[in-house]
Amino acid sequence: MTAAPTYVDELRAAARHFSRHQFGRRRFLTTTGAAAALAFSVHLPATGTAAAAELDARRITENPFTLGVASGDPLPDSVLLWTRLAPRPYEAGGGLPTGTRAAVTWELAHDERFTRGVRRGSVIAHPEYAHTVHVEVAALAPGRPYFYRFRAGDWTSPVGRTRTAPPPGAHNTRLSLAAVSCQAYPDGYFTAHRHLAREDVDVVFHLGDYIYEYPVPSTAADRGYPVGTLPDVFNHETVTLEDYRLRYALYKADADLQAAHAAHPFVVTWDDHETEDNYADDIPQNGVPPEEFLIRRAAAYRAYWENQPLRTPQRPTGPDMRLYRRLRFGRLAQFDVLDTRQYRSDQAYGDGWQLPGPLVDDPARTLTGATQERWLTDGWRGSHARWNVLPQQVMFAERRNPTTPAPAYKLSMDAWDGYRASRQRVLAGAAAAGVDNLLVLTGDVHVAFAMDIKADHRDPGSRTVGTEIVTTSISSGRNGTDKPANHAALMQANPHMKFYNGRRGYVKVTLGLDSARADFRTVSAVTTPGAPLATAASFVTEAGRPGLTPA
Repeated sequence: MTAAPTYVDELRAAARHFSRHQFGRRRFLTTTGAAAALAFSVHLPATGTAAAAELDARRITENPFTLGVASGDPLPDSVLLWTRLAPRPYEAGGGLPTGTRAAVTWELAHDERFTRGVRRGSVIAHPEYAHTVHVEVAALAPGRPYFYRFRAGDWTSPVGRTRTAPPPGAHNTRLSLAAVSCQAYPDGYFTAHRHLAREDVDVVFHLGDYIYEYPVPSTAADRGYPVGTLPDVFNHETVTLEDYRLRYALYKADADLQAAHAAHPFVVTWDDHETEDNYADDIPQNGVPPEEFLIRRAAAYRAYWENQPLRTPQRPTGPDMRLYRRLRFGRLAQFDVLDTRQYRSDQAYGDGWQLPGPLVDDPARTLTGATQERWLTDGWRGSHARWNVLPQQVMFAERRNPTTPAPAYKLSMDAWDGYRASRQRVLAGAAAAGVDNLLVLTGDVHVAFAMDIKADHRDPGSRTVGTEIVTTSISSGRNGTDKPANHAALMQANPHMKFYNGRRGYVKVTLGLDSARADFRTVSAVTTPGAPLATAASFVTEAGRPGLTPA
């Protein structure tokens, strides 16, 4: 692992960012010293030998693998393995002595008992990265499962299972994935993750709101805690680096979430709550100056990278992090993972549900930023995949709110409806690239939808150009119901909407040469543990014929 950036490096990176946003370097350095000190606790790694680090590992007297293991971003010849040393995860620093460096050994094998080893090695877990470990294991065989584990001192982690992607150009005929999002800790148990751990899928896409920044009171009894037993350290909004690290520790200590991570490789992207609700680029929701908010954003982005199975290219620099990226699974599927938070224009008309005005069609406004938009459309031009899948955060297809009479329906200014010119450019790019089978995966809204994407939603006769599958939340919104109160009205106002369900769960998508199938999995409750799993509905879209039909 390379050395952690110094505090000065972070400030310089942030200053460059502010300079691009026309704040100026001097103003940044003058106004952010104290705030930066709260946001970062970053110094050069301590000097010393691997033997000294091993001695530090032997000082660990309690199980350091309390947050489980994970893998992510599978490539044909490589997997990314993750863990974090935190014997006392609800304490600052994870309960390790200040400045402790620990040698962590990793192992990869063909079998769960590790009798047929493949690779092994050792890395240093640095306090500068909250003792997280990111191991990129290379030179592996494509399209096959592997098992992995970690050791630190006398302790051994749980065993995880991962899988490499098929080889480039492979004529693979089947790929199974799951999409999940929105797991508010106080709202209920992560029961859906336990069921997901038992699914036969090749990869899981987490589409955002992995954590929530809101206070978690010590009386969060919905998760089974007796009143007052949850540490009060979580009972305030996340702002500093240590705040975000502790919040990830709270979530990752959940056994059901750990089970899903251990069972499948994850591909993650964020939405807003990993930083702050409904922020847009450097514009916060709470009205603080952008230069102050970007200090918070830098802390949030750093903690996100530390606590997710992400590769080195995604490691942030100050308040910037290149999260959008492309993964290919043979010739069957190309996944273009988007970031619709970091580069977007501010929401129009004060955010929320608003009647659309000229701003939503202003070509100067963007949800992705110009660079990411070019990257996306250029990637489509070079794609040879049967299915081009767009894992991203917010509703893509139009969603008319029937609380106002037609034709003046309100639209969500936080979704693609608030950036219609941006959406039309993306759809035009897909058409120019000859993308026949566009499949958008979405989270955010705490309900499940199956939607046809129209070339122009304002034209009733517009042709269908793609499919959007929206996964419900893992727990956000508590138990929910099969048919929310606005079910009939919303379906009537949106004839391209084929399915709407308000329970918690996830969606499983199976891609084949001729069709893609979406199975909407739901649980009956999240406020009590152990709810059974059901399939609320299934839909199919045929290759070359966009549009959803019940399976």
